[in-house]
Amino acid sequence: MAITKKTALIYCQDQFGLVDGKTTAALVRHSELYTIVGVIDSLSAGKDAGETLGEATSHIPIFFDFQDALAHLSETPNCYIYGKAPLDACIPDDERLLILEAMEHGMDIINGLHEFFSEDPEFVAVAAQNNVQIKDIRKSPNVKDLHVFSGRIYEVTVPVIAILGTDCACGKMTTAVELNNILNRLGIKSVLVATGQTSLMQGAVYGASIDALISQFVIGEIENAVVQAFEQERPDIILVEGQSAVSHPAFMSSLGILKGSMPDGIILQHPPAREFRCDFPALLMPTIESEIQLIETISSARVLAIALSHENLATEEILSTIQQYEAQLNLPTTDVLSYGCQKLIQSLAVHFPKLSQKIKPENLPETRVLAKA
Repeated sequence: MAITKKTALIYCQDQFGLVDGKTTAALVRHSELYTIVGVIDSLSAGKDAGETLGEATSHIPIFFDFQDALAHLSETPNCYIYGKAPLDACIPDDERLLILEAMEHGMDIINGLHEFFSEDPEFVAVAAQNNVQIKDIRKSPNVKDLHVFSGRIYEVTVPVIAILGTDCACGKMTTAVELNNILNRLGIKSVLVATGQTSLMQGAVYGASIDALISQFVIGEIENAVVQAFEQERPDIILVEGQSAVSHPAFMSSLGILKGSMPDGIILQHPPAREFRCDFPALLMPTIESEIQLIETISSARVLAIALSHENLATEEILSTIQQYEAQLNLPTTDVLSYGCQKLIQSLAVHFPKLSQKIKPENLPETRVLAKA
C-alpha cells in the first residue's frame, strides 16, 4: 500500500550543504515519508536545494527564515523537521522559539537529535494545545522491547552487505540508499536496514538509531533488524547502513554493525580530499588501506568495492581519483552521485552469482555526470 506523504519544511540554518546539514541533504535527495517543500537557511536563501548541493534541480526552494517560508508556500506544511545533526545534543534558545512557532501553526515536529522534544514540558504543553505530534526519531524502544544478540543472524541465507566508511558524514547512507533503489529497479529485491536517524526519516522500515541505544543492545538490535528484514521481506539481498568508522576513536557503532549483521561483504565509503576527521580537527583521516586492513582483521567479510565522496574535489578530479584508487587498491571504485552504482552492482554480481542471474545490464540507468558549480 502506498504511503501518503506529508509535506515538510526543514530547518537547517547555517548548515545546508555542510557536514552538520547532512540530514537535510539526504531528505532533499530522497524521502519516502515526506514531500519536502522547502529548506530554511538564510545563507543560501533564494536558491534551489538540489543545485546548492551541486546536483540536479530539485524544485525545493531555500528560504531566508520561517516567516519567509510561510509567506511563499501555498499552504502551511504538515511537518517541521529539525534538519541539523550537530555534535552537541541541545538546541539554542532561538531555535526553541522557532519550534514553538511551528507548533502554533499546526505543524508536527520531527526531531533527530539526542535531546528528546517529547520530554520537554514546554514543548509537550504547546503540542497538546495545538493538537500536533512530536516525533523523536532517536528515541529508543522500552528496554523490555530491545534485543540482545541471539545468533539468529546465522539463519539469514541471502547476502548481507554493510556500507561502512572511513569517517562520519562521508556518504555511507547516500550510497546505501542509491544502491538499494537501483537494485530494486532492476528487479532484485533489496532491503535497507537503517542504523541512523536520517535513514529512518527517509522511510526505512527496519533498523534503529543505534547511537541512542544502551550499548548492551546495539548488536542485538542490528541482528534483529536484519533477521526481521529477511523473514518478513524474503529479499534477494540486505544492505546495512554504516555509521562512523571502525577506526574512529570517538565511536563504537561500526563495530556493532559488523558484529550484529555479520556481513558477507563490505562497500567502503571514503572522502579522498578530507584531511581531518569530521568534527575533530586534531585527528588526521586514516588511509583507506589502513581502514580496509582493520575491517578485514575484525570481520571475516572482505571489502568488495570502494565508493568515494567528491567533497572538495573539482569535477575534473573525480574521474582521475576513481582511476587512481582502482589502480592503487585493485577494487572497483565509483562515486555514486557522479557515476552511479554500476560498478557496485557488477561487483555484487561477481561475488554473489545468484544475484547476477537477475541483473540485466541493459536495465542499468545511464551514468550520471555531476553538475558542480
